[in-house]
Amino acid sequence: MAGSNAVWGIDIGQCALKAMRCSLGEDGKTLVAEEFDYIEYPKILTQPDANPEQLVSEALQQFLSSHSLKDTRVAISVSGQSGLSRFIKLPPVEPKKIPDIVKYEAKQQIPFALEDVIWDYQALFGGGGTEDGLSMETEVGLFAMKRDQVFKALRPFRDAGIELDFVQLTPISIFNAVTHGVMTDIIEPADYDPDNPPESVAIISMGTDTTDLVITNGFKIWQRSIPIGGSHFTKQLTKEMKLTFAKAEHLKRNARDAEDPKAVFQAMRPTFGDMVQELQRSIGFFKSIDRKAKITSGVVLGNTVRLPGLQPYLEKNLELPIKKISQYENLSGATVVGTPKFKDNILSFAVCYGLCLQALGKSRLSTNLIPRELVTARIIRRKKPWVVAGIAVLLLGFCFNYLLHWQTWRSTHPDNYSHLESQLTSVSSTSSSFKSKDDELIGKFNALKAHGRSVVGGADSRFLVLELYAAITECLPKEEGKTPEEISELPYEERPQLNIQYIESEFFPGIDEYITPDVKERYKDFRKFLAYNESLAAGGNPTPPPAADAAEGEENLDEEPIDGGAADGGEAGPEFESPELSGPGWVIEIRGFHLHNRTVENGKEQYVINTLLKNLEQGSIELPPAPGLPPVKFSMQEMGIYYPILANEGSSPTYMVPNPDYEPPAGAQFNSSGRPGEGEGNFGGNNFNTTGDPKNSPMIGVPGYEFTVQFVWIPRTASERMELRAVQEQLATADDNSVANAGGF
Repeated sequence: MAGSNAVWGIDIGQCALKAMRCSLGEDGKTLVAEEFDYIEYPKILTQPDANPEQLVSEALQQFLSSHSLKDTRVAISVSGQSGLSRFIKLPPVEPKKIPDIVKYEAKQQIPFALEDVIWDYQALFGGGGTEDGLSMETEVGLFAMKRDQVFKALRPFRDAGIELDFVQLTPISIFNAVTHGVMTDIIEPADYDPDNPPESVAIISMGTDTTDLVITNGFKIWQRSIPIGGSHFTKQLTKEMKLTFAKAEHLKRNARDAEDPKAVFQAMRPTFGDMVQELQRSIGFFKSIDRKAKITSGVVLGNTVRLPGLQPYLEKNLELPIKKISQYENLSGATVVGTPKFKDNILSFAVCYGLCLQALGKSRLSTNLIPRELVTARIIRRKKPWVVAGIAVLLLGFCFNYLLHWQTWRSTHPDNYSHLESQLTSVSSTSSSFKSKDDELIGKFNALKAHGRSVVGGADSRFLVLELYAAITECLPKEEGKTPEEISELPYEERPQLNIQYIESEFFPGIDEYITPDVKERYKDFRKFLAYNESLAAGGNPTPPPAADAAEGEENLDEEPIDGGAADGGEAGPEFESPELSGPGWVIEIRGFHLHNRTVENGKEQYVINTLLKNLEQGSIELPPAPGLPPVKFSMQEMGIYYPILANEGSSPTYMVPNPDYEPPAGAQFNSSGRPGEGEGNFGGNNFNTTGDPKNSPMIGVPGYEFTVQFVWIPRTASERMELRAVQEQLATADDNSVANAGGF
């Protein structure tokens, strides 16, 4: 870190380099501008014949020839279009666990491996505070940028020998500048009411190639980069008026002095319309996701705003009062803010102002995207003199120690051991060679493995929810060899159907919080019922599970036990162990009902156990491990499904269903389903009579069973499942080899 209070904020735009040096005033709030510079490139960086790297390098050299960066901290901005911003509401969680939750969310929100990006986060103002040791309604801003993009933005500065301390996205710097220098009436955080938030301001910063839209009330922020800027007006003029880019740029800047100003503005009208349409669409989207926000005004920034007629056009179409910045509050320094050059370009210095605020520790958002390895290298470089001095002291001590031992060494004869030393050197060299080769191969393997994870990890995770729903669908009851039409002809109480009413999910940071003793007991009971039913189906005579014993009641107390039963030493009920799970996971809840109640042995909860729960425990599904590959069969445990249980005691309501034997009266009108009456006869309808004759009632009551099923889901991507299976196969092979060796094979 630098040793002075001064900082530089440098903004490399597409049209010019802007820089401002500030220090903190005596009041601890006002920034004092000490120096500034505005260096316009000979060409816009996006012109077809421009060399961006050379233009930026020349501008930096010109800047360094006039200004000194010694003993100052330097902050730069990068385009918001090359970064990623997400604003996430966290569940109630202990403050110390927020970093872990944010890291998990970062893996979900950032579409790249975290090793390939540089990211940072910050909790926003206006949260719900702390209650019972939990942070309530905490909202964090997550900002990221691909690592190669960051180093590309840093390259001109590193080539020029400029050490950087802060790297910030342009929209965030604009937010910091406006909240400190324009929105001076922001309330205190303690007075913030989430149900009645302050009025929001739409900040429109028009650059050369893009326009950054930032909407904020001082506490919350939302931003979007729109791919329309000042150069698009120039390109429109080149297209409509058949001009070169340079002439069109000159004509745009001096439109009022043109021979036919009306023709110039008419040529640029489509670009005006495109920009307003994008702004309206973005503002409308923001209002749809934050219905409590009230946008009452706007602020425009950037030299593109100087285009004649643009500000009134925006006010008219956005239906907002638009303010053009003429000065920044809390910014002083007459040698800078009072100069004509600064006043002419004041709309372009908002980013520099925001960067200086962050470097001085006065910004509302202070995330930093500078690579950590650069900071570490700088710290090491600054400590090198002390390290060298320490090494010199150690070397002096070693020399003194050497002199003390040298006398003893002279009395020995090293030549007697030279051949042994030669052998030892040879062995050591061979060992080092093997070790080096082994380390090299391990490094290549780890690199390939990491690269493979980064390639397939993001693609696999897109299919997790789809694979879960496919697994649930696979577990539903079905009758092979029968078409849906044939099944619909069966009586309601014999139809192999489960009617799903909803599927809900809840995330647990620690899944062991859900797996309570009650859940384990319900799981064991289900396994016992399942084993009992399977044994009965196989013709055995197992011991009834506890619930079955209770159902028989006292009627069997005086009866003699049947031969071969449990009383005679028949099959004993098996013991089941519950799987031990930890870490984050989901609990999936399925609510539904069925009418399959023809028999007691396979009706009500027994039918749910014999179909859905059994398949969730023992079933499997065929899924492709990767796009284009043949399907592979995965067990439900490999899919991450554990602990399927009946989560309630169930109920047996009567459902009103269409009467298949109903004979409509002659001349009656039929609905779309082919049945008479006003409705289509959905479940729960009341279009029926009570004459007692089934043929005279369009609806009949059928006893049903309502159930709630829950299970634990630990998401596993296809690549993770295949890797886990490979590890298990290796372990099984190793066990088989051990058994074979022990048996003398």
